[in-house]
Amino acid sequence: MEPIINSQAPEFKVQAFQNGSFKTVSSDDIKGKWAIFFFYPADFTFVCPTELVDMADKYAQFQAMGVEVYSVSTDSHFVHKAWHDASETIRKIKYPMLADPTGALSRAFGVMIEEDGMAYRGTFLVNPEGKIKLAEINDNGIGRNADELLRKVEAAQFIAEHPSEVCPAKWKKGGETLKPSIDLVGKI
Repeated sequence: MEPIINSQAPEFKVQAFQNGSFKTVSSDDIKGKWAIFFFYPADFTFVCPTELVDMADKYAQFQAMGVEVYSVSTDSHFVHKAWHDASETIRKIKYPMLADPTGALSRAFGVMIEEDGMAYRGTFLVNPEGKIKLAEINDNGIGRNADELLRKVEAAQFIAEHPSEVCPAKWKKGGETLKPSIDLVGKI
């Protein structure tokens, strides 16, 4: 299996539901921008709405950092709209909900569960150059935390701006970083 970190994000063109409208979203839309792809198994399920509303609660913060969030499931854009219309929780979502009914995008990111026709809970951060900088895949019973993802995006953006530094465990924005050198070997 080839590592996904620092690989180029796949080319794609899919339908999406956002803010009461259908639209087309493609790989051209992420060029020159930070983007999160937030895969989940299916609409009208149990853990998924808790994660999606957690991301919705942080969406303004991600946008302020120049990051667009794209949730992705193998449901159609019509199903996304129906879920939005049926669920008070899902109505809070303002980011694009990408439709991947063929599973092409889920396969490209390596999260497709072929026998179920659904995706694992995959989280991917793509930088403005189109390279995947963060990849995390959870089994479907394990929900994610938007606060932790926000912290990781802050770290990725920091090291993109400061390539000679690295962020240690539990680093938070404004915290101390490390400058790798021979002087640090065995001293941390």
